[in-house]
Amino acid sequence: MDASPPRTRALDARNFEAELFALLARQGRRVSVPVFLADLVIAGLAVTQLPAWIVGAWLVLVSAFLVVRWRVMGSLPNVASLSDHARLQITVILGLVNGAAHGLSLGFFPFLPEFGRVIHSLILLGLCAGSVATTVGYRPILLGYLIPTLGPLAVMWGLSPGLAGVGWIERFTAVLILLFGALLAAVAMDSFRLFRESFAIRLQQSELNSQLRTALSTAEAANAAKTRFLASASHDLRQPIHALTILAGALALRPLDDRSRAIVSDINDALGNLTSELDALLDISKLDAGIVKSNNARFALRPLLVRLRALFAPNATEKGLTLDLDCPPDACVETDTILLERILRNLLENAIKYTEEGGVAIEADPHEGAWYLTVADTGRGIPPAEQERVFEEFYQLDNPERNRKKGLGLGLAIVRRLVDLMQLRLDLVSAPDRGSRFTLILPAAEAGLDKIAAEAPRVPPALEELRVLVVDDESLVRDGMRTLLEELGCRVTLADGTAQALAAAKIEMPDILLADLRLRDGAHGIATVQAIRDIYPGLPALLISGDTAPARLREAHDAKLKLLHKPVPVKVLEQEIVNAVLAQPEGGLGPAVA
Repeated sequence: MDASPPRTRALDARNFEAELFALLARQGRRVSVPVFLADLVIAGLAVTQLPAWIVGAWLVLVSAFLVVRWRVMGSLPNVASLSDHARLQITVILGLVNGAAHGLSLGFFPFLPEFGRVIHSLILLGLCAGSVATTVGYRPILLGYLIPTLGPLAVMWGLSPGLAGVGWIERFTAVLILLFGALLAAVAMDSFRLFRESFAIRLQQSELNSQLRTALSTAEAANAAKTRFLASASHDLRQPIHALTILAGALALRPLDDRSRAIVSDINDALGNLTSELDALLDISKLDAGIVKSNNARFALRPLLVRLRALFAPNATEKGLTLDLDCPPDACVETDTILLERILRNLLENAIKYTEEGGVAIEADPHEGAWYLTVADTGRGIPPAEQERVFEEFYQLDNPERNRKKGLGLGLAIVRRLVDLMQLRLDLVSAPDRGSRFTLILPAAEAGLDKIAAEAPRVPPALEELRVLVVDDESLVRDGMRTLLEELGCRVTLADGTAQALAAAKIEMPDILLADLRLRDGAHGIATVQAIRDIYPGLPALLISGDTAPARLREAHDAKLKLLHKPVPVKVLEQEIVNAVLAQPEGGLGPAVA
């Protein structure tokens, strides 16, 4: 039983009538010429046996009807005042008239010779068979044509007084004509049923497509809302954490007793853990923003793996695990070194985190022009049903309590995105209590490494007396930056926006500008940098922001400005200031020449 609501069923019925009429209108116009040619043959058979005016009158009648039907079927779709049901009724009437017009040709039948009767009958039978296809079996039109055509034809064969004699062959032919008509009616029923089912399937497909589009729009809206929420939450959290980080860093630079230094160290460890989790969210945002690019280069694989093994060995030893490395010295690959290292870091971190006994192994094996790089562990393993889900954001096995020590569940999500970005293949083989094997397939390269032109080393500048202009709209962050930078020996000038920054820069040229990306009242740190660079072209500048929205990341990337994300560790901030000043061409800066 159809469970759809009455209004939906009525709408479907109207749609079905509209589609049926459209098909009938197309077919009715297409067959006009073949039908006219068939009528010419019938007239040609009769004109030798009957007065020409009688045959001519019939031919004019059926030809005029064909023209009228052709025009009517072409104009009916444009008559807005008619419903689809009314259009179908008109089509049925036209079909009945068409059958009657061809039935009139049987008036010639008694006067035709035997060969003529056979040809006449075959033409009418052919037209009736063709009507099953042209009407898609729609019974009212089909019967409106079959009955006035095949009925009189059967009578003529069975009872016609014009035949020399009516024997069993003639009567059997009449029966065959009636059976053929019944067969056409049965075939028409099947044809129409298939047409209706096809319409229902297409209607269902259309509804499913509509539901999929709605679901996709909902998912995209939810994803966009999630991105906005994460960006806003990240920004709001990063601001005070950044202030705490720089204040804790400034405190660590002062003379402290052992107990105070231990407390500061604990504070920095806690802030470091929190920063690491926020940076995982940032990595997702960077990948979603499309600003991370893969830059391939040829390099030896073993030195990278040796360095990573040394980095993670203390973590493995602390848990009583072994960390083995098996990589031939001649292993050479061509891919992005930095992104590959990030993938391996995440895989090694996961492997050690989820392995309680046994160990972790890093293996590199050559195979058909590629290197199969595997991180294998003897941990708890991943059930088959979960092996796709572990690459989803925030999904973790065996962490329902959301233990922060186990991370946020973003490590493998980042791995999957990086693998896709680098156009690599990552295979996972795992089973419960049998460990896991993550295998990266890397393109092999020849042993000769890419040569990088050597540059004369530049002496890192001392931070003492470095003139730093800090632009931030939050007083807590400004004061914290002043405290930290002055502890590092810098001369610091503070500004809460572009206007103050311009005024301060005109009084004294800064050596470097540190600007927040988002300022008060819709102002933008990029505009601040550009305004001050109008005075001092090429002035070193860094953007510092707690905003991780993909759009903001793209803006900074397009402006070719280095973007640091709050909270910025003291060592990182110090190094980035040094890098920015080093990047400045020798010869210093000066005011723009008017």
